[in-house]
Amino acid sequence: MLLTALMLSAALQSFSQIIEPVKWEFKAEKTGNQEYDLVFKAVIENRWHLYSQDIPMSPPATVYSFEENENYELVGGVKEVSEVIEEYDPNFEMVLKYYSTEAVFIQKIKTAGEASAVIRGYVEYMCCDDTRCLPPTEEDFEFVISADQITASTEVSEKPSTEESTDGFELAKDVQPIGTVTEEEPINVDTWQPVIDQVKDYEDKKGDGKDTKTWWFIFFAGFLGGLIALLTPCVWPMIPMTVTFFLKRSNHDRSKGIRDAVLYGIAIIIIYVTLGLGITLIFGADALNALSTSAFFNLLFFLLLILFGAAFLGAFELTLPAKWTNAMDSRADKTSGLLSIFFMAFTLALVSFSCTGPIIGTLLVEAAVTGERMGPFMGMLGFSLALAVPFTIFAIFPSWLQSMPKSGGWLNSVKVVLGFLEIALALKFLSVADLAYHWGILDREVFLVLWIVLFTLLGFYLLGKLKFAHDSDLPFISVPRMFLATISLAFAMYMVPGLWGAPLKAISAFAPPLTTQDFNLYEDEVHAEFDDYDDGMAYARQVNKPVIVDFTGWGCVNCRKMENSVWIDPRVKDYLENEYVLISLYVDDKTDLQPSEEMKVVERGDEKELTTVGKKWSYLQRYKFGKNSQPFYVILDHEGNLLNTPRAFNTNVEAYVRWLRNGLEAFRNKQ
Repeated sequence: MLLTALMLSAALQSFSQIIEPVKWEFKAEKTGNQEYDLVFKAVIENRWHLYSQDIPMSPPATVYSFEENENYELVGGVKEVSEVIEEYDPNFEMVLKYYSTEAVFIQKIKTAGEASAVIRGYVEYMCCDDTRCLPPTEEDFEFVISADQITASTEVSEKPSTEESTDGFELAKDVQPIGTVTEEEPINVDTWQPVIDQVKDYEDKKGDGKDTKTWWFIFFAGFLGGLIALLTPCVWPMIPMTVTFFLKRSNHDRSKGIRDAVLYGIAIIIIYVTLGLGITLIFGADALNALSTSAFFNLLFFLLLILFGAAFLGAFELTLPAKWTNAMDSRADKTSGLLSIFFMAFTLALVSFSCTGPIIGTLLVEAAVTGERMGPFMGMLGFSLALAVPFTIFAIFPSWLQSMPKSGGWLNSVKVVLGFLEIALALKFLSVADLAYHWGILDREVFLVLWIVLFTLLGFYLLGKLKFAHDSDLPFISVPRMFLATISLAFAMYMVPGLWGAPLKAISAFAPPLTTQDFNLYEDEVHAEFDDYDDGMAYARQVNKPVIVDFTGWGCVNCRKMENSVWIDPRVKDYLENEYVLISLYVDDKTDLQPSEEMKVVERGDEKELTTVGKKWSYLQRYKFGKNSQPFYVILDHEGNLLNTPRAFNTNVEAYVRWLRNGLEAFRNKQ
């Protein structure tokens, strides 16, 4: 269930037009004789983060640059006055400082005498959400300070002044759709020409429906969790007991017994769905998602899962206070009708907590991580439905109760298996905390060794070679146990090559990154032939192959995930290396362009000079495709036209292979 939710979380992505998650507002305030505060305010869209000035090299920090001028001097550095959020970022796998909603920065200056002072410069910043990052962006600013007037603008003085906002801030100019390239830079018009309309046409034909699909996946993940909970010793024995109670209570009136059992099932659904809705309404999907990426929360969840796992293995009995269940029993006895049925359902939820608690907790957290506001509701709906259906079915067909497997040692075996799985999953959360605090105690090799040992022990347990205090004697091995033991031992053997650097795509969502591995023999990675668009396009014409342009970044974590989980597939690797010309363009590359390569471009009348490699490729992505998020993949012909729908972050290998095959067929058909 956790794997399903993690895969869903990683797969969530969207195609959109130019993304503008940060708007800047500037103003200057006089604080004393010839002293002023330059105030920079960033208004940040929901779910996006603007990084602080005080972070490591990746991702790029927010940086302010001021032009030197003898009419003023800077007093100290730029101060951050908004409340900063400091927590573990799963994208960059480190503790980072960032702002959400808004960020305010202040730079103190002192002017020289009574003369006017013009302060120009730019702020360079980068922002990310949970699945993607935008390339570093620069926003120009200008403050004009005189004895009787103070103005602030995001444009240089010869440009029209910006519109003043109602709160005194000067609003930053919105990033406009790409305009034209100036004639000062000779580029290949055939391959640089915009294809934004083609992008829209392909995406309109493809459609989306992502939200609906995500809801259904969360629902089925919850349903699977409910089926697992049914097979625990806390729930399974309750089925015949409860159905028999309803039949006797109705004085053997079968129709009334069926009605009561159906109402009992509905009450179970209401209780768990209310729990899911309550968590969503109280915390909200955004708060739960932020909580799930907190290092403290992950460490706490690790300890809870270890506690539940030890209880499943028989170390102790984990139950809620007896007075709670006694109170519910008393209410059920004292009331009648629908209310008594509801209290009985609530009693089931309390009694079964020791078995269902870990499953429910994991489901709610991972449903929230998907970012869907209805995630907890859909997860609990699926979970409760799986619990409620058996009570209704056996009430309708009471004779089937005789064919139910009787409670016994097999239920304890289910509990022990869940115990092993809980401990294995707990290591995932410890890994997140370990990365956050840089303890270095759970590198990839250590993590894999622990998982190999756990699943080997689980295999031996299923074969009867390992026995716990509460286990009954095992006179023979059943066929299901043999199959489960085979799966567990095979999974343990599958992970062994990972100790030498094998990518282990099946557990890439759980294991620490390859960068934490000290000993790595794996070298079968795909590398682009070209990192220059024009050179790659020219070579493609020479060898008569279609082109894949990969807009990526050095600090793009999802780009690395695509390369390590999709590109290494033999079929994908063969296409990329033999059938296509692969061009990787790094939009955050700080390498300076040669003077002869520098470009001056115009975006809706705003002239910009592209002086670095990253700025050049970031502009190409915006100008030609109307996009600015990474990773972003396009297949082009020799004239720079699209051959099929662009792709973003999606680790579905089969879909990627189909995309490559369709692009190749379109290229050949066009020729």
